[in-house]
Amino acid sequence: MTGTGIVMITRDRRERTLATLEQLVALPEQPPVVVVDNGSRDGTADAVAARHPDVRVIRSARNHGAAARTIGARALDTEFVAFSDDDSWWAPGAIRTGERLLREHPRLGLVAARTLVGPDETEDPLNAVLADSPLGTAADLPGPSVLGFLACASIVRRSAFLEAGGFSPVLHFGSEETLLAIDLATAGWGVAYCPEVVAHHHPADGGRPGRVAQLRRNALLTTWLRRPWPVIAADTAALARSARDDAIARRALVAALSKFPDAMRHRRRLPGRVEKDLERIS
Repeated sequence: MTGTGIVMITRDRRERTLATLEQLVALPEQPPVVVVDNGSRDGTADAVAARHPDVRVIRSARNHGAAARTIGARALDTEFVAFSDDDSWWAPGAIRTGERLLREHPRLGLVAARTLVGPDETEDPLNAVLADSPLGTAADLPGPSVLGFLACASIVRRSAFLEAGGFSPVLHFGSEETLLAIDLATAGWGVAYCPEVVAHHHPADGGRPGRVAQLRRNALLTTWLRRPWPVIAADTAALARSARDDAIARRALVAALSKFPDAMRHRRRLPGRVEKDLERIS
């Protein structure tokens, strides 16, 4: 099957999920939508099924975190997959533009969209970071090469995404995008920032509790999963030094150490060209 499907993941945010689905089902492209419910206890899955019978709901008995997106991508048979969270959606025409870019650039594995935040549609600070990527723009890609993106503002070539393994279950949530980006690059796929593709993000005020600790934990886990041992030693020592006086760093370090065996089971070394690119952006 050709075209693009949308995968939304959610957990215990019924009303927000329903409101976001109203935006997605109204898109002019009319993409098929799959909602992966990460073990909600507030009736989210039942509410979606009742209000949107054309939306496929996958009910998970537990919270898979970001890896639920991989479950949703496997359930689709579309050529491309656009990701949404329960607080993000695509601008009209964005899906069509993403499809065009992916078809015109056969090496392009992932489109990182421009993200507008909140009712005032302010620029997400990540937009400028991606636009100014030190990796430049390859001749066969439509925008700057990047090794990071916002998951809920990305469109992937489904075959490339699944070939790269999707989102890692080791990380659960928080900066899971970096690992996928470097795994796509390892497999030879391009990841490019394409500001002509626009996503909207309306995050809840205050964010998720423990978010900063999750991000720092996953940054270290990503290093353990893919980087050379000297980088692992330096990054681990840096977090350990911070943990002496910083409760958030201490929480991140303890959480990372609990996942060390799992990270070692999934560890793979990067090719030199990808490691050099990581060094350029660090």
